[in-house]
Amino acid sequence: MLSNYLPILIFLIIAAGLALVLLVLGTGIGRHFARFHDDRAKLSPYECGFDAFEDSRTKFDVRYYLVAILFIVFDLEIAFLFPWAVALGKIGLAGLIAMSIFLAILVVGFIYEWKKGALEWD
Repeated sequence: MLSNYLPILIFLIIAAGLALVLLVLGTGIGRHFARFHDDRAKLSPYECGFDAFEDSRTKFDVRYYLVAILFIVFDLEIAFLFPWAVALGKIGLAGLIAMSIFLAILVVGFIYEWKKGALEWD
């Protein structure tokens, strides 16, 4: 019985060893190149060439996160609809009812976000 778990144990040992080697290498290489971080050009503002207008750690509006969640929900919906549509002939009426319930739950979530005003940008 225990011989069935031997490949899993070997895999875990190799994964832990690889993780340890990568951590040690990353720390060593990071310390080696740390002396190059004092370069003034690397510390200057980049991308646009001038200083930022505000602090980069300002909080986003909650509506931004709600729209992101809404996107994820409907992206998952599409990811589930494609295999369902392909297998609809095999799963029959039970699959149709299950997907209808799934879509109804998503529509309720969409209506909730709509009523909360998450989709309105003032």
